[in-house]
Amino acid sequence: MTWSATVLTLFPEMFPGPLGTSLPGKGIEKNLWSLQVRDIRDHGIGKHRTVDDTPAGGGPGMVMRADVACAAIDAVDRGGRPLIYLTPRGAPLTQGRVRDLAAGPGAVLFCGRFEGLDQRVIEARQMEEISLGDFVLAGGEIAAMALIEAAVRLIPGVLGTHASTVEESFAAGLLEYPQYTRPQGFEGRPIPDVLNQGNHSEIARFRLAGAEQLTRQRRPDLWALYQKTRKPL
Repeated sequence: MTWSATVLTLFPEMFPGPLGTSLPGKGIEKNLWSLQVRDIRDHGIGKHRTVDDTPAGGGPGMVMRADVACAAIDAVDRGGRPLIYLTPRGAPLTQGRVRDLAAGPGAVLFCGRFEGLDQRVIEARQMEEISLGDFVLAGGEIAAMALIEAAVRLIPGVLGTHASTVEESFAAGLLEYPQYTRPQGFEGRPIPDVLNQGNHSEIARFRLAGAEQLTRQRRPDLWALYQKTRKPL
């Protein structure tokens, strides 16, 4: 079964965007995964296809209507795929969740706009709320693209090299180690000698040390978790 993403959005013209280029785009051409985009406004109210209204209780901005959102969601054959709402208040997206999604049949992604989505939709359709981080975007489309690309690249055949996904950031609970390539010398900075000597065990130790140093400096939260589960090389 081909991994399938369905995106519900008010701006279908934003897709496929980056998902249609490079390796994800080639994956679509090879039928390794598929993308369907649905316009939420097709289910809007009245001749103007209204999709939003003022917040109950007052306040700034507009809120996406429950009846419109549910009509758009219910028009999709989910086929066992999780229904995900991209929102800053959601649970942080992790590489572990991405791996789980990539191993499944795909995902249905709802891209919010305005001040958000009527809470009754989230509850009634049991939507999984996911956030890319502690910041706010104008809508969920870019977040949906990021989630889809993160999952698609783990599908066998999309990247072509399984090792690329095994040794990258977060795969072992660490940020990825520093990488080097030609030229041998660059502005007085040589490639570390250990990488040129062909001793694979020493190279592995060097890379692990680099990954540990970066993680300790930049992501103390990951470092604390790693220390609890780390195993000697």
